[in-house]
Amino acid sequence: MLRVAVVGSGPSGVYTAQALVTQTLLPDVRVHVLDRLPCPYGLVRYGVAPDHEKIKSLQQSLRAVLEHERVTFVGNVAVGGDGVPPERLGELYDAVVYCVGAATDRPLGIPGEDLPGSHSATEFVSWYSAHPDAAADLFALRARSAVVIGVGNVAVDVARILARGADELRPTDVPQPALGVLAGSRVREVHMAGRRGPSQARFTTKELRELGSLPGARMVVDPAELALDPAYGDAGPGAPPLPALVRRNLDVLRAWASAPPRAGDSRPRTIGLRFFLRPVELLERDGRVAGVRFARTAPDGNGGVRDTGTYEEIAAGLVLRAVGYRGMPMPGLPFDAVHGTVPHRAGRVLRDGVPSPGEYVAGWIKRGPTGVIGSNRSCAKETVASLIEDAPLLAGRPSSPDPLAVLRSWGLRPVEWDGWLSIERAEATLGRSLGRGPVKIPDWPGLMGAAHGDSPA
Repeated sequence: MLRVAVVGSGPSGVYTAQALVTQTLLPDVRVHVLDRLPCPYGLVRYGVAPDHEKIKSLQQSLRAVLEHERVTFVGNVAVGGDGVPPERLGELYDAVVYCVGAATDRPLGIPGEDLPGSHSATEFVSWYSAHPDAAADLFALRARSAVVIGVGNVAVDVARILARGADELRPTDVPQPALGVLAGSRVREVHMAGRRGPSQARFTTKELRELGSLPGARMVVDPAELALDPAYGDAGPGAPPLPALVRRNLDVLRAWASAPPRAGDSRPRTIGLRFFLRPVELLERDGRVAGVRFARTAPDGNGGVRDTGTYEEIAAGLVLRAVGYRGMPMPGLPFDAVHGTVPHRAGRVLRDGVPSPGEYVAGWIKRGPTGVIGSNRSCAKETVASLIEDAPLLAGRPSSPDPLAVLRSWGLRPVEWDGWLSIERAEATLGRSLGRGPVKIPDWPGLMGAAHGDSPA
């Protein structure tokens, strides 16, 4: 019997567990899926927007894996940092697969980035997703204008949440404190800005169209900015066809840019999509962010952009940075600071260029923050194939017959599957008390109390 720890219960971790228990070469593999939080599902629970119910329903397929007879969920166990060191975890299991994702945002690296009112998109997503590490009072939404820097799906998500009315979010699992803030939001203008053109934006067409379907917001797109993109106009005879995604996105933007104003339009908010704007400075007034200074860019003829020497300022009391994620080093594991990943070969962790017995990676910490949720399946299968190939070497490594007992002896309080089910019941009870569906518990004391059977306040 091979005992394997998978660190991280998001899609990459759960798909790794699934690949381990469904392979047939070693039919008696036992998997413990460890997570720092007492709740499973990772970014599906704490990263997917609450109004994306279809994507959030992926939790049901992840749940089926975590309920497998040879899989055990072990929440409230941190690894690395102040938690269990990787070397000690390696003493309890025959192999450890790290699926810890990319936990932080890429910085802009410009003056004013740390001003009050300037936040990473991750902070905003964690706040409205009830992540227990997020401060409940981090956002007040008193500014009239907000700028979202970035033109990917995360940027679209945060812009959409800012522009939605609270009544539209009430049926979701948004935590009650965040729902109250959103109900009192003074934000009326949301500006999304990217440094390149629309043909190079990273959002998907489905996400883009959702912005145009919000009942309380109208889209504003400048046709002159679209026209700067060489791909926007008629490509002409003999030109290579545009990728389908780019063509669909441009069709949506073209329709918005050419739509005449609606007579008597009373929608309270606007969402402006801006292109060819590179942020160079966050502006300050009275100790807080007051806007963003952008350099105007233009296509350079080689697929990139160049500065034009002109600038534009957009006033804003809230700035959200959504320019990509980045992996963080875990003490005890090697780390490639350039790429934000753990060095590996087909999922085998490399120490000084040599595979480290019993240590593996999968997901974003392995390949970087690329792909969609489904991309983690093939990534996990590659890593598990390496692990199974190494099984004869792993079987001779020292491990514990009862890793959970050892973790408890170290003073940890693991939350197993029954504890998670107790949290689910508590969130359903909380929602009923508020006249809503299940509502997430947004803090550590509430989650841990619910895991041990206490009623939520």
